[in-house]
Amino acid sequence: MREFNYILKRILQMIPVLLIVTVIIFAGMRLIPGDPAVTMLGDHATPQALEEMRHKLGLDQSLIVQYLIFLKQVLTFDFGNSITLNAPVWQLFRQKAVVTLTLTLMTGLATLIISFLFGYIGGISRSKAVTKIIDTAALIFISVPEFWIGIQLMMILGLKLGLLPVGGWGSTWPEHLRSMILPAISGCLGTSALMIRNIEEEILKIRRQDYVDFAYSKGLKKSIVRDRYILKNVMVSTITLFSMRIVHMFAGSVVIETVFALPGLGSMLMQGILARDYTLVQGLVYIFAVIVLVMNLLTDISYSFINPRIRLE
Repeated sequence: MREFNYILKRILQMIPVLLIVTVIIFAGMRLIPGDPAVTMLGDHATPQALEEMRHKLGLDQSLIVQYLIFLKQVLTFDFGNSITLNAPVWQLFRQKAVVTLTLTLMTGLATLIISFLFGYIGGISRSKAVTKIIDTAALIFISVPEFWIGIQLMMILGLKLGLLPVGGWGSTWPEHLRSMILPAISGCLGTSALMIRNIEEEILKIRRQDYVDFAYSKGLKKSIVRDRYILKNVMVSTITLFSMRIVHMFAGSVVIETVFALPGLGSMLMQGILARDYTLVQGLVYIFAVIVLVMNLLTDISYSFINPRIRLE
């Protein structure tokens, strides 16, 4: 019952947050210089044609009326048709979400494997040289932008060695997955570096705790101490960081998708912004905001399963 009340309270707290998000989205799009009618018809369009297009798009109405229309779309989750692509926003979202979701899942999986492997080695290793090498590599990847890593991987593994495709999505699932390898590696290294440092520091801190020494003094196997006493306590802070970064991977896929020419949500969002496609951008950004809030809620709920001492209140 306590968990249900907590979830209900968090859902109710999302309502004012989402309302503020709608204001920010609406105002942000109107602050971008340019006229959607001019973008669609060109600079040589007649004033009459421009007026007709603005009327068709609803841009000749007051900002309050335009916002209320957007608010109605939000409440009904019916965002209308894209101005430039002439298709329902939800339909476009479903089509492009497959690409972005595949990229996010592969990036997340690669992040977990790399971060737990090297984070654990760095935290457990008695060798200062090993820890120093891992820390130095992590600092380098934290400092280097994702797009630069992606370009270097394209040049080396794609163009010079010809091992992997340098762009595109392919037509079959084997081709889809193969085309995601370079983007996933490019997107995961920065996050992996952050998580490696976090895991390493948490392990070093937990290893100094009295209950770990007591577990060893009882004669428990190292694997039991590692799984039940060290890694389980590391998971709480790690899940928090990973959930924040996985949302960043999903919502911030613009750079990676642009570098590797992937037809996902990020590239479509960028096209919508450049074309002043209010309907498309407003709908996509709002959906992203809902996904972020749901991910944060699921992260908080997962704490109580990982560590029973944490209660949802």
